Amino acid sequence: MSRIDDLNHSLSELKASSGDIEACAVVAEDGLMMASSLPQGVEEARVAAMAAAMLTMSTRTMRELKRGNLKQLFLSGDDGYVVIMQAGPHAVLIALARKEAKLGLLFFDMARSSETIAKVLS
Repeated sequence: MSRIDDLNHSLSELKASSGDIEACAVVAEDGLMMASSLPQGVEEARVAAMAAAMLTMSTRTMRELKRGNLKQLFLSGDDGYVVIMQAGPHAVLIALARKEAKLGLLFFDMARSSETIAKVLS
């Protein structure tokens, strides 16, 4: 299988392991979509660009406040969550989760998938 196939397989496994995840994607640090399982009608390029912008700002904030390396971003809204987690040095895993999500399990499943994705990309 190609790396893209491996990434898509990792995303499929993540969605299968957690019924709370509605969509997920792997985005390069420069804002390019590498693989995705996003809902119809969602602009992949826009999601990737927003993730890269948030990642850049958050990394800078962590550095300025001397909090170490960024591990994840957690956004909470009325209708659910967005979690962005490092997946190796040059990519992130993005997940959209239902508002009823069990966050501990979500973080666990995403951490496991992030490790797999980092290996695929290394």
